[in-house]
Amino acid sequence: MSDKPLLGFIGVGLMGRPMVLRLLSAGYRVKVWNRSRDKLAEVIDRGAQAADSPAEVARASDIVMMCVTDQRAAAEVLFGASGIARGGGAGKLAVDFSSIAPTSAREHAARLEDECGMGLVDAPVSGGVVGAAKGTLVIMAGGKAQHVDAVRPTLEVLAQRVTRMGEAGAGQVTKLCNQVIVGCLFPVIAEAVRLAEAAGVDASMLPEALKGGFADSLPLQVFGPRMARRDFANPSGTSHTLLKDLENAATVAREIDVPLPMAHTAAELYRILVAQGRGGDEPSVFVELLAGRR
Repeated sequence: MSDKPLLGFIGVGLMGRPMVLRLLSAGYRVKVWNRSRDKLAEVIDRGAQAADSPAEVARASDIVMMCVTDQRAAAEVLFGASGIARGGGAGKLAVDFSSIAPTSAREHAARLEDECGMGLVDAPVSGGVVGAAKGTLVIMAGGKAQHVDAVRPTLEVLAQRVTRMGEAGAGQVTKLCNQVIVGCLFPVIAEAVRLAEAAGVDASMLPEALKGGFADSLPLQVFGPRMARRDFANPSGTSHTLLKDLENAATVAREIDVPLPMAHTAAELYRILVAQGRGGDEPSVFVELLAGRR
């Protein structure tokens, strides 16, 4: 009999699917639920068991993980008529990989403990789909120290690093800091690619030429070549998601009177992409916006 905790996973989408596959490969038993059931086919083929509701997932699991689009979806999964709180109980833990507002994360943690005795760790991730598939994500965790310690061995199957940043909501604040940097880098890298192209320089060589210098970054190495090739297939995240995160960062910044001029400018550019119907595209498409193509 395995001594591994029984896992549940809710939200088997772009990020959730490779995360579930890694957990299955590591020998965990995983109960899964997704709003669109057809997205469960691959993980079920690999050994996951489908549930009819988040409540059923919670009843069958020691640790319930979730990765959904926003705080509204997270609240529904946690507290809806068939949500996790309906099947949870003392001694069980929930881990929310979703990127949501820090205030929502704090409210969710307090409410879940009050309604069913479950602890909640907010654990947003960075590293994209590639990092999820390779198990090289970085996880920024908020919650009680004992709860983070309890889920850490399982999270380390998915991540190269798990850092507890403080109490509930601290993981989400850290993720917003991450997204401010990443969200601003996409349009900046696109500007550099367009400058090189327009000046007659092979933009595909920029990442190699700048590697190791002060301008280097993982986004430059990953997305610079994609921009130069205009290769937007198999997106690693969407413009809409980054805009949502930048707006959440702006909300927090207003509450504590911190100006975010660069993030504000980047958010306006993401709004242009969304207005053009490209919110579901990877932010690499900024290069086409700068080239005057829609």
